Amino acid sequence: MIVFLIAGIVLVAGANFLSNLISPKSDNPAKREPYESGMTTIGPTWVQFKVGYYLFAILFLIFDVEVAFLVPWAVVFGELGTVALVEIVIFLFILGLGLAYAWKKGALKWE
Repeated sequence: MIVFLIAGIVLVAGANFLSNLISPKSDNPAKREPYESGMTTIGPTWVQFKVGYYLFAILFLIFDVEVAFLVPWAVVFGELGTVALVEIVIFLFILGLGLAYAWKKGALKWE
C-alpha cells in the first residue's frame, strides 16, 4: 500500500513538474484579464449568482449520472436476474429520497 502511495505522489509531482517545465510561457498582461476577447469589461467582473442555479445544476448532474447507470443495466436486464432488479430498485429509491429532499428544501423552485 505504501508503494502505491509513493508511486502516486511521484507520478503526480513528476507530471506537474514536467508540465511546468515544457509548457509555453507568456508574459502578456492580457492573459491576466478576466476575459481574453480584447474588449474591456463593462461593470464589475465578479458577479455573484444565486446559489439556486448551482443546486439546479448539481441536481441535473445527479440525474444525468442516473441515466448513465440505468442504460447499460436496461440493455442487459434479461441476463441479470432478480438480484439486479432489487439492486436497481434500491438505487432508484435512494435517488428518489434525494429528489424528495431537494424538493422539500425548495431547490427546484426557479425564482
